[in-house]
This record gives sequence, C-alpha cells and structure tokens, in this order.
Amino acid sequence: MKLVAIVGSNAEQSYNRMLLQFMQRQFKVKCEIELLEIKDVPMFNQDEDRSDCFALRYLYNKITRAQGVIIATPEHNHTITPALKSTLEWLSYKLHPLENKPVMIVGASYYDQGTSRAQVHLRKILEAPGVNAYTLPGNEFLLGRAKEAFDEKGDIINPGTVQFLETCLDNFMKYVEVVSKLQKPKPIEPEDLDCGKPIATTIRGIDPDDPDWLDKAAKQVNAVEGNTYVKLSNGLLTVDQLDMFLNAMPFELTYADDNNQFLYYNNKHQEAATMLGKRVKEQVGNRMRTVHGTLPPARMKNVEWVIGTLRNGNQEYVRTIVPGTPPEIINTHNYQAMYYPDGSYAGINEIIFNFKPWLDWYLEATGQRLVGGNAAPSIPGGKPAAHGADATSGASEAANDSAVTDAISGASES
Repeated sequence: MKLVAIVGSNAEQSYNRMLLQFMQRQFKVKCEIELLEIKDVPMFNQDEDRSDCFALRYLYNKITRAQGVIIATPEHNHTITPALKSTLEWLSYKLHPLENKPVMIVGASYYDQGTSRAQVHLRKILEAPGVNAYTLPGNEFLLGRAKEAFDEKGDIINPGTVQFLETCLDNFMKYVEVVSKLQKPKPIEPEDLDCGKPIATTIRGIDPDDPDWLDKAAKQVNAVEGNTYVKLSNGLLTVDQLDMFLNAMPFELTYADDNNQFLYYNNKHQEAATMLGKRVKEQVGNRMRTVHGTLPPARMKNVEWVIGTLRNGNQEYVRTIVPGTPPEIINTHNYQAMYYPDGSYAGINEIIFNFKPWLDWYLEATGQRLVGGNAAPSIPGGKPAAHGADATSGASEAANDSAVTDAISGASES
C-alpha cells in the first residue's frame, strides 16, 4: 500500500517528523510511507494565487497518487501550526487532492496530552466542504513527552506505544481498503496520440514518423555517444556502458514521453520476431497513433485508457498477462508511470517479460508448488488472465486472439 505522510511542522527539528520517520522504518513491510514536507509552502493569500508553485504542485501530485495520507500534527497554542493550516488552505482553494482521500492523524508533543486539542481541530478542518477528506475515526495516537519518547536512534522506546501505533496503522490500512470503494477515478480526457503538444524535450523540425528519425534527431541535437560520460543521479557511466546495461536487462523495456512520442526500446540483440513485444528501430520517434496505426478504434481506446489512467494518477501502474500464449510463456506486461521532479506525469515505461521461468525458479528454490487445479493465473482485480483484455494494447478478451499488440511499440504479433 502506498501512503504519504505530511510533516505538520516547518521547523528543522520536529518530533512529528521523527514519529513519521519511525513509522516509515518500523512498518516498511506493511506499507510504503513517503514523507512530504511543508517547509516551502507559501503563506496562504487568496489575493495572490500561488497554486502553481513547485511546493504545492508537488504535494498535489503526491497526495493524488497515494492510497492514503497520514498527517503528523504538533500542537501550538491548543491548535495546529500556522504552516499546516496554510497548507490545508491551499489544498482546499483551487487544488483539492484530499477530497475523498482517507486520512490518518497522529501527533507528538512535549506535554502529557499529546496533541489532543490540535487533532480535534484538524479533524474539523479535514471535514470542511472544501477539503472533504475521509478521516479515520477513533484510533487517536497521541505521543506525549516526546523528548523522552525516542531513543538516540529515533525509535520509540515504549513497546506498548509501538504496539498501539501499529494497531492504529493496521486499522487505517483496512479503512483505506473500505474507502477506496467509495472513490471515483478522475475522468479520462481524450489522449493526443499525434504528439500535438510539444514538451521541453521534444525535438522539433523532424517528422516523428520519419523512419530515420533517430539518426536525424541525434544529429540535430548533437547527442553524445560512445565513450562520453553521462552523470546519472546515482552513477557515472559512458553512453556505451549505459546502452550495454539496458540491453542486458532480462526484460524488454520501452519508453514513451508525456507527449505520447515513442522514444526508446532496449534490444538484447534479438530480431523482432523473437520478442514478446515486437519492435523495430524505425518506430523510434513515432507518434503513438502511428505506432498503433493498425489497431481498430476499440483497441485504440484501450491505449488511451491506460495512458490517461497513469497520467491522471488513478493508478500508478497497470499490469496484465497477455492471453493465448504457449504454456511455457506467461507474457507479462507492466506499464508504469514516470514523474518529473514536481511529481507531474512524465511518460510511461513498459516492462515485458516471460514470468514462467521466474515462477519455475521460485518454486524450485523454495520447494513449493502451485495448487488450484486448472484455474487460469489471475491479474490484479481478480480477473483471470485468459479473460482480461490487455488494457494498454487492446489485446482481445478472447484467449486465442492472434492480434495481440504491444501498447508502447505497437508491433503486432499477427
């Protein structure tokens, strides 16, 4: 489960930040908790709309994609901090990421009562019409005497306190599952599959459907190659090393940017006919509509649905098993959203691989076996693979369909 946790203080030293960091470490097996800071959020002033500033865009995008939100509030003068109040004002002015979002409240303070009064005020704010959050009832975690509550590693000392916190989190995770049934995904707007909205990295002046786009575009922008070094966020590789690294991956990888332009696929020195998602070099740079030019309109809608679903943050990934393959192949596709530094949608990467050898290895290594008779493998949502359409490529619901088409590369298997 993907949760985000808002630090309700803009102070450098915060016991509420320590509380959330402890939860992040202590319960990492249960769920993924990502901390969000409000230090850079401007003071709310409706006369000077700052809804588009980086700090607020970042919070909006992160909260929108999360399944649930945890807010750790201090207590200042019997209420929440001005920084947290200002942030919630912005997030209920023009942006409304907390609407219908499940929220859990925790808090730490210097005194015996924890943050009881601040939490009461925060609940009232979260219930306001402009916020409309679903706040977890009961389960009030009030960490008093915070100075003495943590050890030098930042861990809560009292085992009973940790156990109660875990109980509250478990209840919140159940609450998230219940509330998710009440939530409606954002409506998906029609996708521009013709690359008609150039972005900062769009290379102009060359027809995206030109079969020589890769060479022409590389020449136009003086793209580096060979032994030129590329500094990455966590590494330094030459272009050749980076290319070798990606080509050595035991997966077929593709990438299309947020302008719906197909820009990359790795190739483990295979011919297209031997790949699960068949690709050719001439497709690099293509408009997504061209990539899928042979698809009937109904299947093209499936392509738009997956891109729109990821763009909207309705889901962070879409996974499917393509039906109609031989028994030695479980053709698995994972479509994952990518994000810019401010958390906005940056495109889609696809991982395609045969899951069968991995499954066989796991069963052999652990001495386990599959049970359940002849039931078809299931995909998320409980749909049998043989009856679930490939949402991105528009693969038919018929298990024997021979026109399964990869959503990103668009290379047909027929």
